[in-house]
Amino acid sequence: MNETVTVDEAISKGHRMITYPVLAITIGIFGITFYLGSQKFIPAWGFPVGFIFAMVVSWLWWNFMITKWRIWAFDNVRNIHELKKRAIQEKLICSDNSIFGKTEIRTTKEVEKLNTLSNKFNQEDVFQDDLTVADETIIYYSKSKNFVEMAIMLGCLGVGIYSILIGESYIVGSILSIIGIFFGYKKYKDATNTEPQIIINERGIKTRSTDFYSWNEIENEDVISKGSGKNIRYYLSYYHPDGTEHLLIDDYNTDIRSLNKLLILYRGRSKKTISNR
Repeated sequence: MNETVTVDEAISKGHRMITYPVLAITIGIFGITFYLGSQKFIPAWGFPVGFIFAMVVSWLWWNFMITKWRIWAFDNVRNIHELKKRAIQEKLICSDNSIFGKTEIRTTKEVEKLNTLSNKFNQEDVFQDDLTVADETIIYYSKSKNFVEMAIMLGCLGVGIYSILIGESYIVGSILSIIGIFFGYKKYKDATNTEPQIIINERGIKTRSTDFYSWNEIENEDVISKGSGKNIRYYLSYYHPDGTEHLLIDDYNTDIRSLNKLLILYRGRSKKTISNR
């Protein structure tokens, strides 16, 4: 094995091999179908056929290529536990109990290779520090994200007021105006909120809703996603002596990849500090 590839490099290659081609295939077939339909080259029933065809081709690409990526990545990355966790988080592979994971297309040789590589999960990951990361990271509400969303809500308010003024629809206009005012004000409050939302370092974690807990008091820390498509939401989740933290991070100046790396990094630093005492 040539374990010289980082987790980040493997994940990036996975997106190039799988995510981006699947997206291109889907958009490409949709685009061709729409063009042929608009030019009357295919009948109306061609649209649902094109949709199904795009889904089938994309599914086949994912099922063939994901196994090839698994073998390459598991063979070349040392920290295989972190790799698998990140791959699941970024929707490259499915969790072990997912029915979709059972549809992966593998040859007998590939199955044998994956069985051999599975032995790597018996060894712990090696901690790799990143000296560019400060001793402590403080995460706040993202001004840019919330100001953009506030502008959208103000646009919604403008459309609502316009609908009322021209008498097009008083009910719809009123609903849009209420939504625009409520969520616009909420986003303004978030954008101007200067209070720390998450404080994380090698000693432990504190969030806006949970007291500080040291790493030896924390279990199963993770950044998880819920929902799908446009409704997907990301949460910081972990167990502590007084319960569970489940904090929505969508409006913060971080993301699932960055925060997950911080969790791994600071816990690793904590273990290293304890072992050096």
